[in-house]
Amino acid sequence: MLTKTVDDSRVETVRVVRPNHLNGANRLFGGILMQWIDEVAGIVAKRHCMTNVTTAAVDNLTFLHGAYQNDMVVIKGKITWVGSTSMEVCVDTYVENVNKQRQWINNAHFIMVALDENDRPVKVPRLNLQTEEEHLAWANAEERRRLRDQRRKSSPSGI
Repeated sequence: MLTKTVDDSRVETVRVVRPNHLNGANRLFGGILMQWIDEVAGIVAKRHCMTNVTTAAVDNLTFLHGAYQNDMVVIKGKITWVGSTSMEVCVDTYVENVNKQRQWINNAHFIMVALDENDRPVKVPRLNLQTEEEHLAWANAEERRRLRDQRRKSSPSGI
């Protein structure tokens, strides 16, 4: 089975907040940011597994600060955990000023599933963890997975 590193699929993109991205309070609309970070998560997952992917769940989405018109929004994504056919992608979002100083404004964890040409789940490459930070991210992802499973089992609907 193919093995890849976190760096093999890491993504960083920059967006500029335009007037059509603003909500009624003149801040970046949360739904627009969710679209941008879902796209980054998808690219990270696609780079890792080299197949089509779908978003299965957003495990965590934390809005820490707002972004405003003309702000540069930097979105960074990386693989933190892989299972058999699924992957966790961590996406961090920052506002960057003209001096390249960044303020962390959002954090999200996406569960992505690799798909074959018939949209059926397919095995993903193993993840070769190379740093202490990557091992810690994996352990934290395992805990989120455990909590997701626990919530699913305790939910009346099983979802």
